[in-house]
Amino acid sequence: MFEFLFKRQGEKPGNSPTAAAAKPAGKGAKGAADAQAGQGAAQQNPAQPKPSQQVREQQAEQLRQLDGDETRAVEFILRSDFSELRLAAAEHVHSRAALERVHGAMRNLDRRVAKLMQGRLDAIRHHDAELARGQATLAQARSLLQDALLTPNHVAELDRKWAVIAAPELAEEFAALRTQLGARLEAQVQLQRAMIDRLGALRALGTAGLAAPELAAQLENLAQEQDAALAAPEQASLPRTLVAEFGTELGRLRASLATLEQAQAAFAAREAALAEWQAQPVAELQADKLRQSWLKLPALPQGAAAGALQERFEAWLATLPQPERKVREASAPDAAASTRAPKPAPKGADQAFIDTMDALEAALQQGSLGTAAELDKTLKDSKGKGMRLSAAQAERLNHLRAELKRLSDWARWGGNVSREELIKTVEALSTQNLPMAELAKKVGSMRERWKALDSLSGAAPKSLWERFDHACSVAYAPAAAHFKHLADERHANAARGEAIVLEANAEIARLESGEADWKHVAGTVQRLRLAWSHLGAIDRKDKKRLDQQFAAALTTLQGPLEEQRKSEMAGREELIDEVAAIDPHDRHAVDRLRDIQARWQEHARALPLERKAEQALWQRFRAACDELFARRKESAHAADAERRAHEAAKEAISARLEAAAPEATPATAGKLLREAAAEWHAIGPVPRAHEARVEKRYHEAVARVQHHADVTRRAAGLALAGALRDKLRACQELEDSLAQPGQQVSADDWRRRWAALLPAGADDDAVLDARFEAALAALEGDRAGYARLLEENRATLLQELLRQEVANGIDSGAEFARERLKLQVEALQSSLQAGDRHGHKHGDSHGSKGGGLRQLIALPALVDERTALRIEQLVMRTAREGK
Repeated sequence: MFEFLFKRQGEKPGNSPTAAAAKPAGKGAKGAADAQAGQGAAQQNPAQPKPSQQVREQQAEQLRQLDGDETRAVEFILRSDFSELRLAAAEHVHSRAALERVHGAMRNLDRRVAKLMQGRLDAIRHHDAELARGQATLAQARSLLQDALLTPNHVAELDRKWAVIAAPELAEEFAALRTQLGARLEAQVQLQRAMIDRLGALRALGTAGLAAPELAAQLENLAQEQDAALAAPEQASLPRTLVAEFGTELGRLRASLATLEQAQAAFAAREAALAEWQAQPVAELQADKLRQSWLKLPALPQGAAAGALQERFEAWLATLPQPERKVREASAPDAAASTRAPKPAPKGADQAFIDTMDALEAALQQGSLGTAAELDKTLKDSKGKGMRLSAAQAERLNHLRAELKRLSDWARWGGNVSREELIKTVEALSTQNLPMAELAKKVGSMRERWKALDSLSGAAPKSLWERFDHACSVAYAPAAAHFKHLADERHANAARGEAIVLEANAEIARLESGEADWKHVAGTVQRLRLAWSHLGAIDRKDKKRLDQQFAAALTTLQGPLEEQRKSEMAGREELIDEVAAIDPHDRHAVDRLRDIQARWQEHARALPLERKAEQALWQRFRAACDELFARRKESAHAADAERRAHEAAKEAISARLEAAAPEATPATAGKLLREAAAEWHAIGPVPRAHEARVEKRYHEAVARVQHHADVTRRAAGLALAGALRDKLRACQELEDSLAQPGQQVSADDWRRRWAALLPAGADDDAVLDARFEAALAALEGDRAGYARLLEENRATLLQELLRQEVANGIDSGAEFARERLKLQVEALQSSLQAGDRHGHKHGDSHGSKGGGLRQLIALPALVDERTALRIEQLVMRTAREGK
């Protein structure tokens, strides 16, 4: 049963004792060579044990005493002569040095041990490689922690790398580093969100209408928060655009704060003066002096509050007693706000000047600084012509010019910021690997944008212009070099074109002198035409001239060449006529045809024709030759027809086998193949060109019939195995029910269920029927005793199952490794003592396997789910192997 324990891979039963003794450690030699060498002595004295048996028993005892000692196991493997003992000892070898030592020694001696060692070495190397990848990933994580600018993409890439690494030893360290990286990313997110909120709050302050002290306090708080953010460890993650925009907005609000403070101070001064005047006695007040004092106070900005205060002052001033002369001469800054009777129009600017100021104010409100500057220039020219403005008009004009100056200053500052960004954009062009045309276009657009900034925000400082010009020059340098290279290529192509034209003219000169070879002329024309088509780009001014010169030279060459080709074509036509005139029955017809073919080749070598004409003439010549040969071969068609008939008959046999293959069974396949073979050998030969194909199809059809017969036989075996498995499972369930005292079992139900199962074969049905009836009898008799029997047989069943798994080469699981080894050693010892080593042993093994399985299924015993699955696996393996 366990003969496989004694055999090495590649061993044959017929090995001679001499050969086995000569190669005790070679590939395919037996481990028991010394036992074979001593057979004669053992036959003379049967009572004395053979030397090989003694050595094997001694080494088996040494194997049992290893107790997991790796060093002793290595030494045992290197000394042992028996492959199965070496394989058992190899289970104790795990360190890398020991594995390499055993693998080097067993590589050419014991394939199974070497394969086991190689697998473990590969596992160790794979683990080392994973550790190396893990260490590299950890190093990358530490590097990311040290980077000033950490981006989520880097962390995501790190996570993707770690996801495919199997290194549990490094998981804790990576988790700690990943937590730190996550904390940095979270800090960056918080910092960026705070930046966005801070910028929004700063923008909101511009329209909040706060008082100057409150606005100053708010700006100071936001500036401090921004300074703290710029000093934070993760400040590099802040968007530069947001930081620049915050600085711009903060500067604008701080500048407007000074204007707001002045406006509020002027408003407070006028409020205080008005309150002071209203507190004085009316008799002591003079309207003219009050109006002059009011105009001397700081000017108020444009707005509803200023207008309301002015109206209050005019209304209060109108209540004062004034002489009629003073009333006529008085001129208030805003006559429309007065509640007194209409006065004559005051001196001041004309309507055109006022309209221009209105347009200036509208342009300032819209931010059109260029239009505002032009309007301001118009106002200066108009005022320079002697126009005198009223106090209100002068105050309004001064206010508008102050606003124009403020906005111009901001525009100049913003223009410089934009120029800085423009310079950075140009400097980044050299790193973008753009196509040269797009690069040139972008540099040109950058220069246009710089000119537009000059027109909008004034001239740029010289330092900025020099930086921008240098950046544009550096960025455009690759495009300039590329365009220069293209220009050089065009010039070189023009020079090549000139050379081609000169070569054509030289060929024309040789042709006119009568020294030209027509084959050379044809080749030259074709080569020059191909070279001209591959010439490449040329400057437009040279392209037209060269095309005209080349076309004229080519026309001059092709005229005589075409005449010569017409003469050559006439000669080819005569050769075709000669082939058509050959008598196919003439015994010298083939010789004449060969002579004409040789003359055709001479003509073709002398002057090649145009490809289209050459192909047409060649096809006609070839057709004439084929027709001649076809007429000569008509006499051979009879023999070919007979061979083709044989081919058709053999093809019919192959087709019949192919059609019968899907329905072939073991019973019908033999008769079908014998009849087909007899018919096949009775048929004559087939055309030699098809012989290999016909033979191949026949053999494939025979193999297909045999394959379907084997599949049918294997399917029948699997069906019987499935029925055996179902009946065995029913017996196990019935016995399990009997072993549970409280469970009710119906014999009639079980008999109906048993009757519904498919038969599993005569022998197996008899065994299982007996086991099933015994269980039902115990149901009506001593149920408790039968339950005890089932429990007692459990150990016997497990032992027998393990034996059958060892015999059939089925894995039992890691928990049964020691018991399997023990069974293998015991079987080895018993086999040695029996003295049976060769051919008859194989026959006994096959028989014992079937009997052992039948004995196993006949044994009533309690099984758990794992044992039941092992038994079913054994049954299906036996069915697949046909045992």
